[in-house]
Amino acid sequence: MATNIFVNIPVKNLKKSMDFFAALGYQFNPNFTNDEGACMVVSDTIYVMLLVERFFKTFTTKEICDASKNTESIICLSVEKKDQVEEMIDKAVAAGGSIYSEPQDHGFMYQHAFQDLDNHLWEIVWLNPDAALA
Repeated sequence: MATNIFVNIPVKNLKKSMDFFAALGYQFNPNFTNDEGACMVVSDTIYVMLLVERFFKTFTTKEICDASKNTESIICLSVEKKDQVEEMIDKAVAAGGSIYSEPQDHGFMYQHAFQDLDNHLWEIVWLNPDAALA
């Protein structure tokens, strides 16, 4: 069964957020991008909807989390090679993001995390293909 995932996150400034993620190498689907939101393509089945806060609020009756003070979620994305973890972190910092946690090497898994411009947490992980996942 094919399943797509659409992660929706609120952003303060859509253009700045799009520029930030473009600097990390992501592209946007123009068919689902306008002044209210942008569809960031992570893979052929994973998309992140960057939604301007006022538009995001139309989908919920709850308050938007202040991600600078609270953790709403940690979005974890995998990469194919271990050195790509640090490459992505370096790109995020160069584009205006910040390091969220120190890198962790568990042997079978290497991870490091950053915060985007709106303080959403993103973890980049490499899983050793020689390690058995059970």
